[in-house]
Amino acid sequence: MAVASGSHFRGFLLASLIAISLFWFDSPRAQQQASLPGYVIEEFGNPPEVPTGPLSVQLQSAVQAAFVDSMAQSKWGKEQAEALDEISRSGDPRIAWIISDMMRFVPWQELQAVLAISASRLLGTEPQGNNYWGDVTDHLIAWNIPAPPDYLPAKRAIFTSVFPGWDKLFVEGDIDWRHVSWGGVLIDDRAYDATDEPCNCIPAADNPEVSNAQDATWLEDGDIVFGIEVNGEYRAYPRRIMEVREMVNDTLGGRHLGIPYCTLCGSAQAWFTDQLPVGIDRPVLRTSGLLIRSNKVMYDINTWSVFDTFLGKAVTGPLAEKNLQLVQASVVTTDWGTWRKTHPETTVLVEALALGRDFDFRNGRDADGPIFPIGDVDPRLPVHEDIIGVVTASGKPVAFQRSAALLALTRGDAITYENVHLVLDAGGIKAVDVDGSDLGSHQAFWFSWSQFHPQTALWPG
Repeated sequence: MAVASGSHFRGFLLASLIAISLFWFDSPRAQQQASLPGYVIEEFGNPPEVPTGPLSVQLQSAVQAAFVDSMAQSKWGKEQAEALDEISRSGDPRIAWIISDMMRFVPWQELQAVLAISASRLLGTEPQGNNYWGDVTDHLIAWNIPAPPDYLPAKRAIFTSVFPGWDKLFVEGDIDWRHVSWGGVLIDDRAYDATDEPCNCIPAADNPEVSNAQDATWLEDGDIVFGIEVNGEYRAYPRRIMEVREMVNDTLGGRHLGIPYCTLCGSAQAWFTDQLPVGIDRPVLRTSGLLIRSNKVMYDINTWSVFDTFLGKAVTGPLAEKNLQLVQASVVTTDWGTWRKTHPETTVLVEALALGRDFDFRNGRDADGPIFPIGDVDPRLPVHEDIIGVVTASGKPVAFQRSAALLALTRGDAITYENVHLVLDAGGIKAVDVDGSDLGSHQAFWFSWSQFHPQTALWPG
């Protein structure tokens, strides 16, 4: 985004700051009467009162000028400053969602501060720290502030001004577009089996090359792998590779799989992408570059249908219209040495797929907690506590605290919940049914499991 330069730009920013700040301290903060959990009020305070109904014509024009036109024209000047002042005086916290969307793409700290003050005025808060966007968005999520009328077109315009290819994704569906943000990378829109084509994206791997365990001398015994078994065939997906690729379309045990790894929520999952209803071709999963509450948003490159990555459900596009729900296979998170010893027949992805990179996001970038807004988190466990998650036969999601479950299983204790039985597998944990059949469990951070399964049971309770 280009902006007015030098003294003119600083003047517009200063005028915006003064106008917004004067009004900020001039009005009382109204309180929303909606019921929220006590822990939300304790952490975020009381929410503002939220109006209903359409925006006034004057306010619609201000939103268009300050956000949509500003992004499209890559400028910030007098017209935008005056429009933002009009928005700040509206007292409508719903518009803070659009401010948040624009803030995600603004690289200048001065303009971030201007936008943060406007959003904070609407929400009745004060800007905190240096991560203005994160603070505003966390409050919006935690308080469940409604979106403004005609929100999706405005959001689509802002996002597609950065990358037009997102236009096919920003459509109506069973998705809460308020929670969608940019993950800092562009979309992987390469065709199927285009693994070797470079892209300015997180590059999925299709039909990855594998080796036997004996030839995988590049792996240390302590390296973390994600192990999958299908129809008696075993394969290890090294975390080092998955942190680079974040998505693999593979075939194992005669079944097609889509395997996303969300580095932000510590979750590798495996979704069967075959044996689907008549008329539905195999989805080829890609990384969109978008997030929902710090969970990656995946989509099918063939139909441009968006999936809820955590739930395996198509939420937009032709596959959503057909109510496609993918079935999950278990992923066991363990170390390479134990997996190889327990399953010596395993295959493993080859080192070249790591593209010469060696990240460790869990113990580096993400060591101090989520780096993207997640709003409120169920306080029963710490945000980054590892859990094993599964859904029971009755449809009840249940999370098992991994550390406690591992100790109990190692002692020989039985761990069950309804039809779910936890078992040790190669140093990791998986969930099976009473007959030993796979129930499609996986490991994840507590914050991600609990926000996508808000009614989850927790073991131990």
